[in-house]
Amino acid sequence: MLFNSFEFLVFFPVVTFAYFLLPPSYRWLLLLIASCIFYMAFIPVYILILALTILIDYSAALWIDKLEGPPRTSVLQVSILSTCLVLFVFKYFNFFADNLAALARLIHWNYPIGLLALILPIGLSFHTFQSLSYVIEVYRGHQAVERNFGIYALYVMFYPQLVAGPIERPQNLLHQFYETHTFDYARVTEGLKLMTWGMFKKVVVADRLAPLVNQVYSNPTHYNGLSLSLATLCFAFQIYADFSGYSDIAIGAAQVMGFRLMINFRQPYLSASVSEFWHRWHISLSTWFRDYLYIPLGGGRVGIWRWYRNILITFLVSGLWHGANWTYVIWGALNGLYVVAGSATGRLRERVTQAIGLAQHVHLHRLLRIGVTFALITVAWVFFRAASVTDALYVLGHLFSRHGDSMFAYQSRRELAIGGLAGAVVAVVDWLQTRPGAEDLLARRPAVVRWAVYYALGYGILLLGAFNSSAQFIYFQF
Repeated sequence: MLFNSFEFLVFFPVVTFAYFLLPPSYRWLLLLIASCIFYMAFIPVYILILALTILIDYSAALWIDKLEGPPRTSVLQVSILSTCLVLFVFKYFNFFADNLAALARLIHWNYPIGLLALILPIGLSFHTFQSLSYVIEVYRGHQAVERNFGIYALYVMFYPQLVAGPIERPQNLLHQFYETHTFDYARVTEGLKLMTWGMFKKVVVADRLAPLVNQVYSNPTHYNGLSLSLATLCFAFQIYADFSGYSDIAIGAAQVMGFRLMINFRQPYLSASVSEFWHRWHISLSTWFRDYLYIPLGGGRVGIWRWYRNILITFLVSGLWHGANWTYVIWGALNGLYVVAGSATGRLRERVTQAIGLAQHVHLHRLLRIGVTFALITVAWVFFRAASVTDALYVLGHLFSRHGDSMFAYQSRRELAIGGLAGAVVAVVDWLQTRPGAEDLLARRPAVVRWAVYYALGYGILLLGAFNSSAQFIYFQF
């Protein structure tokens, strides 16, 4: 079930009204049933895969809680391997099998294993990571074991963030299912406003820019440098509006019912370095890799070369997490190299800015750094969006080429105009949110101003939104 669908427009208010009408002791059951219905709206049978991972990690945590010493570690390892095996079969088996077959052909070896005819379950990587975080935190002693199987299943399946996050930690979310949430007008309206803003990002920005991005990236060799550059720039805004829009709707929907989900984006395109970008983009995933991969590898408390290694491994795995394709691996590696290069050249860049006097112009210096960071991130997005490494290299190699079609079809120009103007609105709002007192900037305005903004946002969605039944959120594929 898509957030930008008619089904969700009915589903959400029905579930929310029922939630507040039911006695608190039955609300978790309602949410669990609703979450099952939400997930089964995609491919019903795949709920069995989700149930399997839930059962594995629920049982493993119970065993870990009872055991002491090395057996606890063994159970943790079996749990992680079992859960990751499910992810591997559905997401990575064909990727590795296909690459091994290619290697076998190269060395003239008969590779007998064929590919599996499987469809990747929606959001498998997200709920796998959320389930794993629970077992790991129980093992570390940071989370009490959850003995109510239904509550634990709800923790993994909570419908607002089931498909594309935020990837929650048990310390933040589990206990909230035992809390009694009363209807609070201020909280509910704030949640609805956040959902509306997320919907604006999705249907007016992301889905308006998507057609021209798809048009160019489906046949990049047909277009010249201007079109390739414009499509690449549009994709940078498309993926941000699409994914942050999903997160806003998820956080807002949970907030309406009284649940607090973690913030997933903090104006990432206003970052002055790639390292800062990854502290602002998809925060729930970047902190997951920090806590469960980067720090166990040694983090930054090691020698410089081992730190570089830890950074590169973390970003490589992050790239592979996003998709079973070399484009995602290269995208992850490229971001890792950005961070390493940024650290290695830090002192040199500082001396240069001092020498040319740029350090004295703080605001100009930061603006230039933001521009360079955005350019680097946008270049990396080419690998994320391209269908193949060959396509990505073609795009990067022809950004300034004059050969090929120079303009989009008329319809695409209209989409570009709407999506571009709406994207500018999102950019301005992001900038305003960095200003002092941004939390209640609109609340301090007169009622007529506030309601004018709300109506403009609502009418903008209805009149300018691209409502396409096939317009899934980009991160659903992960």
